[in-house]
Amino acid sequence: MCLPHAGGSASFYFPLSKALAPTAEVLAVQYPGRQDRRQEPNISNLDELADRVFEVIGDLDDRPLALFGHSMGAVLAYEVALRLQDAGLPDPVRLFVSGRRAPSRDRDERLHVSTDEELLAEVRRLGGSHAVLLDDPDVREMIMPSIRSDYRAVERYRCTPGRQLTCPVTVLTGDSDPRVSIDEAAAWEEHTTGPTELQVFPGGHFFLSDQNTRVTGLLADRLTSPDVATLHEAKI
Repeated sequence: MCLPHAGGSASFYFPLSKALAPTAEVLAVQYPGRQDRRQEPNISNLDELADRVFEVIGDLDDRPLALFGHSMGAVLAYEVALRLQDAGLPDPVRLFVSGRRAPSRDRDERLHVSTDEELLAEVRRLGGSHAVLLDDPDVREMIMPSIRSDYRAVERYRCTPGRQLTCPVTVLTGDSDPRVSIDEAAAWEEHTTGPTELQVFPGGHFFLSDQNTRVTGLLADRLTSPDVATLHEAKI
């Protein structure tokens, strides 16, 4: 199950879904307030988003489940994994966190209270598939509320100290991401008692688009590891 970045939508993961078939069935979360859910109110609280996602995936414990989140989606995936653990449900066979520093590494970020121009400048600086679309005034008017809401959710989020997962964690980061240092990415190891690996790719915040083949290969390899079946069976 894939969770999008701030301002992102489920369609961002279509290339990954296509590339991983039939190795894995890829499900992508569509947050309220965008695309086919554009008429629904945005959710600007990350814990509430995690609760909503957990409600959906709580019934998927009949098969191995991996979580993949990019940027804001990485923190959301972590919180969903904690909820699975707290509920006594099977842990994710692996948590993939991409383009995001560890939850314990706070930065004082307040872009959600900045002007539209300042927020747009940051989105353009990070790149990504929707950055070019923002040049269209109609598109900009349509998606800016979701971008601001998501930034508010992730910038106001604070993790609960001391809480740890038990599942394996794979951390993916770009070597020139202005929002994540290598040390901040490596600190994800503090958030699980399971094994952690750090994979550094060339590129910035949206390295996974430029490195699509390498990222897909990494995910396919980890998802077909014999450990996946063993971990799932041990938790049921």
